[in-house]
Amino acid sequence: MHFIQPRFLPLGLFTLGLLLSVAALILWPDHGTLLIWPLLACLAMVAVGLHDLTQRSRSILRNYPVIGHLRFLFEAIRPEMRQYFFESDLDGAPFSREQRAIVYQRAKNQLDKKPFGTLSDVYENGYEWMLHSLWPTEVPETALRVRIGGPKCLQPYDASILNISAMSFGALSANAIRALNAGAKAGGFAHDTGEGSISPYHLEHGGDLIWEIGSGYFGCRNLDGSFSEDAFIRNATRPEVKMIEIKLNQGAKPGHGGVLPAAKITEEIALIRGIRMGEDCISPARHPAFSTPRELMFFIDKLRQLSKGKPIGFKLCPGRPEEINDLVLAMRDTGVVPDFIVVDGKEGGTGAAPAEFIDNLGMPLREGLALVHSTLAAAGLRDQIRIGAAGKIVTGYDMARTLALGADWCNAARAFMFSLGCVQAQACHTGRCPTGVATQDLSRQRAIDVENKSKRVQNFHRGTVLSLADLLAAAGYRHPSELSRRGFYRRAADGHVISFADQYQFPNVQPLPLMRTAG
Repeated sequence: MHFIQPRFLPLGLFTLGLLLSVAALILWPDHGTLLIWPLLACLAMVAVGLHDLTQRSRSILRNYPVIGHLRFLFEAIRPEMRQYFFESDLDGAPFSREQRAIVYQRAKNQLDKKPFGTLSDVYENGYEWMLHSLWPTEVPETALRVRIGGPKCLQPYDASILNISAMSFGALSANAIRALNAGAKAGGFAHDTGEGSISPYHLEHGGDLIWEIGSGYFGCRNLDGSFSEDAFIRNATRPEVKMIEIKLNQGAKPGHGGVLPAAKITEEIALIRGIRMGEDCISPARHPAFSTPRELMFFIDKLRQLSKGKPIGFKLCPGRPEEINDLVLAMRDTGVVPDFIVVDGKEGGTGAAPAEFIDNLGMPLREGLALVHSTLAAAGLRDQIRIGAAGKIVTGYDMARTLALGADWCNAARAFMFSLGCVQAQACHTGRCPTGVATQDLSRQRAIDVENKSKRVQNFHRGTVLSLADLLAAAGYRHPSELSRRGFYRRAADGHVISFADQYQFPNVQPLPLMRTAG
């Protein structure tokens, strides 16, 4: 039944044409000269379709045999035509063709060098650049890993400087999760589970996991939605789980909960998330287990003990600056300091969110990261807490800029989706993803060949980290920690050139004398 779908109609029609041509030749052999041409044409198209269904490198062709070649035809004739027919770029798609090209080239181990000069107008408003050195250096491989774990952490984790950001099973297909995790295992970097819990597909290849716990406590909940210590211990003590991340909110829809309708809940999803069949799956806008900064710190301390000392931290898209101060005051007051904080920019992606939230709510990554870094530094806590950052990070330059603004490591989600073959069709919420990345349709997700795509995930990670190392070396640095805001410049709206140190300032950042929130 998987193949009784409109996308297989062209192959079906050519197969029917082939059968009719054969029958016609048998019935009217005298007309063989005339009938041989449609027979050969149909035979050729059927052969192409069968090859498309069985080849392993192009997801589009596995899901759209024969007709999928139109995409590559339009691309060959004129690259810009691809957006009009296959990628929905007409209405402000979040990644440019140039960004996607970098990912595709690195994922496929293709040459990513370009002739001539920059495609950008270096005198346009908003153009930015990184200062280089006349005396390039070499960056040791050890500089591209980060130890995460404070004084009270018993099992610190040496993470890659680039890891896979939070994407849940359910939002992504089983094969997409398998390929991401296998790539992470082979490349020695971490895979964030997203808040949808740890699925069997996260464990199949043994890659390092960052377990994200959202307000629904999937994977560590009682049936009433409350936090379950026993369920938490079962997952937290898995050897694959290297860090545990409490999701306070996410950049694409901060302060907004979520609902997975009962009609979309399968027995597999119910089992993995620890929810009942036949009921809507609710992710509240706020956590039931805590409601103040002090309570959050106590919760962090509890998870650290229950996990036997693994790194515990939280993820947030910064909002009110005074609330960031409140978090810092709670750390100082309770003596509980998280091992890490992940700053998620408002430009972070999601499968579905209200348009107003996506467009106008939350702080962009650069400002949010600079705020969190400056607040922790002002409180004297920056050296104890590692900072991760996520939000449209694609290239080595994106990483360098983010590290200069205060991050210790970077996470990427959509870039790794592109390495799986995502073409940004923006159909994630429909279940009809053309490349099998964001769907639970078994016939569509078969387009992802796990072995092939996991290598591309690994290739993209390696290529991007090496590009960061090349930039660091060209700038005269031996370690990412040497990057600073004074090494980056931007042409402002009036043509004035300004450094990031001057642009991203929070001069009034000081811990408040009293908590602004109760408790």
